[in-house]
Amino acid sequence: MAISSSSNRSGPENRRALLAAAREVFTTEGFSAPLSAVARRAGVGQGSLYRHFPDRTALAIEIFDENITVLEVFVALPGSTLDDLLDRVIEQALASIALIDLVTADRHDPRAVHLAERLDGIVARLLTREQAAGRIAEHVSTADVILAVSMLAGILARSDAPDRPDVARRAWRLFHAAFTPR
Repeated sequence: MAISSSSNRSGPENRRALLAAAREVFTTEGFSAPLSAVARRAGVGQGSLYRHFPDRTALAIEIFDENITVLEVFVALPGSTLDDLLDRVIEQALASIALIDLVTADRHDPRAVHLAERLDGIVARLLTREQAAGRIAEHVSTADVILAVSMLAGILARSDAPDRPDVARRAWRLFHAAFTPR
């Protein structure tokens, strides 16, 4: 009975450790890094990894789910702007570039659909606020912003790591010029 109680307490800790380790391993070694490296970095066995995350997609979805929660909290702040949101999306993309390919490749995976819906909601709320304030042109739609973010993620995934911050800034300048009222 004592073993079971201890196991139950370590489950959430193992899950948090696995998520943190996956972020590190995928960022440094790419998404194709062995899952054993994730388990080793987390200090748990591979069995624990697979109990929490049956495959790479499940692990990536959980990481992106956390990222979107952070964005939702940010968008709820009255002073948040679309520029600020896109800056945060760029920061997340730079930190988890290896995961972007997986989620965009598996965008029809039912486990990933809710992430797209949540991101659409975040962008729609900010876009409405930004258009009402006259900072974003009325012709810009939620789909336009999502397309810009997807394009940015794609180019960042194909850029060399040292060049990614500059590429992100240049791309956002282009999008900003297209989104600003004329």
